Amino acid sequence: MTVSREIELEGHIIDSGMMQAAFGIVMDMGGSFSVEEFDIGRHKTESSYARLLVEADDEEQLQSIVHELHQNGANPADPKDAKLTPAPGDQVVPTGFYSTTNHPTFIRYEGEWVAVEDVEMDCAVVVEDGDDPRAYTKVLNAVEEGDLIVTGETGIKVEPPERPRDKEGAFGFMQGGVSSERPSVSTIHQIADAIEETKQEGGKVLAVCGPALIHSGAREDLARLVDEGFVDMLSAGNGFAVHDLERDLYGTSLGMDTESLDHPRKGHKHHIYTISEIIRAGGIEPAVDDGLIESGVMYECVTNDVPFVLAGSIRDDGPLPDTITDAVEAQDAIREQAHEADMVLMLSTLLHSVAVGNCLPSTTRVVCVDINPATVTQLLDRGSAQAVGMVTDIGTFVPILAESLLEEA
Repeated sequence: MTVSREIELEGHIIDSGMMQAAFGIVMDMGGSFSVEEFDIGRHKTESSYARLLVEADDEEQLQSIVHELHQNGANPADPKDAKLTPAPGDQVVPTGFYSTTNHPTFIRYEGEWVAVEDVEMDCAVVVEDGDDPRAYTKVLNAVEEGDLIVTGETGIKVEPPERPRDKEGAFGFMQGGVSSERPSVSTIHQIADAIEETKQEGGKVLAVCGPALIHSGAREDLARLVDEGFVDMLSAGNGFAVHDLERDLYGTSLGMDTESLDHPRKGHKHHIYTISEIIRAGGIEPAVDDGLIESGVMYECVTNDVPFVLAGSIRDDGPLPDTITDAVEAQDAIREQAHEADMVLMLSTLLHSVAVGNCLPSTTRVVCVDINPATVTQLLDRGSAQAVGMVTDIGTFVPILAESLLEEA
């Protein structure tokens, strides 16, 4: 005897691939389906609708299939209110709690759909009761005893962003593609247009930077973008800041002159000397205020009041006084930046980009640039439909981007 459940798909489900994905999920997991209703949108602005009857051999198999369908935007045809269970203790969630995706999510509460605030993946959803109920995400270590946590799959609606039907506007080219063959200069100019549009809309641009940006000689161009207001926030590691500051103090990055490519005598000690001098000054901002640091990305962040988060790792030398060495504290700081960002530039850093990417909703516009194709693919496989990847040298990308933006400014 089989069990069944009706599910619905709505939106641009054909050109976004949602319907094809749903069919594949059901068949791959050993179930079957029949299409009970299918209305096709006949114009660009019209959405489509499909209602499927999904069948499985038993309730456990059916629940697994429905769970996977739900993660891809399919929802039950007869939604009920979400199940809420109090957290039994601080940092303890109820068994079977709903673990979020990075897609826009809604919780059904007392017959109404409530949008979940601050959506990011792998969180719990907390609901606050009252005349104006709220639903929002919490990481597990922030859960407090008594928090009403959404459990199970009932009363939850997920809406993955849909691929646009045309390419109008500055963001029309951003459709999750990764390529080393598309015309690089043209794509960079499109990215510049997207940054311009973000700024014109009052949005914020977050740059996530790795040390390779300094090594490649792109430091001065990124500093100019910060100074001209095209970068509103910076997220990086201890190494990025150290090598940026080292370039100002000693003219080197990790001991190498980025212009002549020479390795000065004792150049291999410059990074640790730099850390020592910044510690002596009391931090990056005091070093800038005292005139010790007079150029570079960190200098422009301080002088232009651009907030930065330097998250530490077990590999760090020093570290700098500004580097956050507590992992949970660093995550919270990164999360706060990510929730404010409207566009994110991930510039040649896998680990920091993954950390920021885990905090982003799938609707945030993302540009990922790295010389390694595997890095770009891994980062964009988060599922964002508003993302583009470029496989190119960061030392080429940033100067062309700066030239394009500063010519238009």
